[in-house]
Amino acid sequence: MDAVREQYEAFPYPARDPAEEARRLIEGSPSHPLEIDHYLFAGRRDWTQPFRALVAGAGTGDGLVMLAQKLADIGCPAEITYLDMSVAARQVAEARMAARGLAARFVTGDLCEAPALGRFDYIDCCGVLHHLPEPDAGFAALAAALAEGGGLGLMVYAPHGRTGVYPLQAAFGALFSGDAPETRLRLGRAAVAALPEGNWLARNPHLGDHRSSDAGFYDLLLHGRDRPYTVTELDAALARAGLARVSFTEPALYDPARYLPESPEIAERLARLSEPERAQIAEHLAGHIKTHTLYAAPAAGAGERLARPASAAAVPHLRGAAPRALAAQVAKSGGFRLTLNGTGFAVTIPAAAAPLIAAADGRASLGEIAARLGLDWLAFSARWGAVHRGLTGFNLLHYSRGARG
Repeated sequence: MDAVREQYEAFPYPARDPAEEARRLIEGSPSHPLEIDHYLFAGRRDWTQPFRALVAGAGTGDGLVMLAQKLADIGCPAEITYLDMSVAARQVAEARMAARGLAARFVTGDLCEAPALGRFDYIDCCGVLHHLPEPDAGFAALAAALAEGGGLGLMVYAPHGRTGVYPLQAAFGALFSGDAPETRLRLGRAAVAALPEGNWLARNPHLGDHRSSDAGFYDLLLHGRDRPYTVTELDAALARAGLARVSFTEPALYDPARYLPESPEIAERLARLSEPERAQIAEHLAGHIKTHTLYAAPAAGAGERLARPASAAAVPHLRGAAPRALAAQVAKSGGFRLTLNGTGFAVTIPAAAAPLIAAADGRASLGEIAARLGLDWLAFSARWGAVHRGLTGFNLLHYSRGARG
């Protein structure tokens, strides 16, 4: 049996208990319908129409369950396909879906078989491509499985935030070659407990999977096939498959100006660079980015996929923040601070924009908000621009006429 498949049969990942579905819905990025609409359908998708989705390399079902539940909540006639090579992981995912009364088509197989399953309006593929023997074949297979107008939500590992992982993977791979997964886990845990203080894993504050569960430890430090992607490498892999990045879900993390001193000389040098060049520099400077989460689409037309507040009909949704509470903070401080991956960021939004934020209830369009506040479209747009830039940079604002939180 392939070593990677053997791993996931022994330790389905991530570790999940179907009984917990009665108490919580695990949400994340990508694959929330608000995000899908915002990043791939310009915020204008009609969610009363059929929607075909594939969750490729779905594991124990986090993305599958969230997507299926959210689509059911908005009454979307969806057909969702689960694809994974692990029978053990599939059993967990099936039990989680059953606990919620949700349905999907379950397929046990290789991600590269995706085109044989049909054509999909949306494909979720998180934490998988970097584990394939030939990742480029995986990118190509996903691109071939897209329906016209479709797009993807992806997550791949990044190198710098995972500093310390790859030397240990190499060491443990050599030491424990041929051992059963349970033996590898036992010996690996003992080895990590004995690591010297100067070891980079011990010094990296951004890593915690090895402390959360046996499956998390194995996936992080004992994985038999794992390669990270820099921004440049990721963009090149997408291009080879005829795809292009629409946007990272947190594009502000990829702005190098956030990690450099304010200086006209530095600003002038950054202005000379293309967006991919600036994003790569930001990754090098930040040090904390351990995964790249993004939406992608066929290269032709990818630039038109992202929602923008150019139309009064656009409907804004705040995600992860209550509109009135956020508005109060902006009115008081002219912005707010948040922490991602242990790094603090300041988001500046003029206090005058606070009433606009308070009115963004997920139902009113931008035009309706402007009318409610007695602002003409030009005056409204000038204030809303700061809200849009500040919140979309951290995946806190999406546009959708039919989805909801």
